[in-house]
Amino acid sequence: MAAERGPTLITSVQRALRLMDAVSRHEGGAPAKQLARETGLPLPTAYHLLRTLVREGYVAKLETGAFVLGDAVEALCGRGRGQALRRRVRPVMQELRDELSAASYLTFYEDGEIRVVEIVDTPRAPRVDMWVDFAEAAHATALGKSVLAQLDEQRRRDFLSRHPLVDLTPRTITHSGELLRRLASSGRVMLDQEEYLLGTVCAAVPVSDGTRVGSLGISLRPGRLRRIPAAEKHLVTAADQVTRTFSLSM
Repeated sequence: MAAERGPTLITSVQRALRLMDAVSRHEGGAPAKQLARETGLPLPTAYHLLRTLVREGYVAKLETGAFVLGDAVEALCGRGRGQALRRRVRPVMQELRDELSAASYLTFYEDGEIRVVEIVDTPRAPRVDMWVDFAEAAHATALGKSVLAQLDEQRRRDFLSRHPLVDLTPRTITHSGELLRRLASSGRVMLDQEEYLLGTVCAAVPVSDGTRVGSLGISLRPGRLRRIPAAEKHLVTAADQVTRTFSLSM
């Protein structure tokens, strides 16, 4: 049968991974013959797999003929590191959720945008219905406003110039002057009092991963707004833990 005559897909993947591992051991790169010898692969097989890896960006071929790891590996490692770090802060967010019976959120400012990177909720503490894309509603959320307050004037004005202050509820701030005044006068805890969605209030505080500014927040029903002052201590403590976790991983 054909499956018996040739290598299986799993075998091909295993061989490609062995090649990438061999490539990674040579800082200045290594030629195909050396990589084939180190991995125990027939030279034609090594050439074929290396061409495929080059085409996909996981390996690059230098002018000398040596092979080195490609840009796709660096991008993959960066995304993997981000996932690993979020896994490490997730228990902090879960504890915050359980303490306050409120969904918890983590955002970061990256590439000129404010993005939600993690949400921890339960059926009893559900997440906000993000009926408008968060990137277009940062001015109406505690999470977004917390990040905007941390940006320098140039980056903040650049962001606002690309994201009009759309009217989402009767409580939404739609004038940039008023928004900037609110950002300047607010303390560490930023609030959204039904500005994004009627029936939901939010609170957020700053966090950082060492290179990016972000925010950690919670969402509550309006009837529980009176709990915000008591929740602030938990929120600030959790934010400090998140920032410390990221800092220790640098």
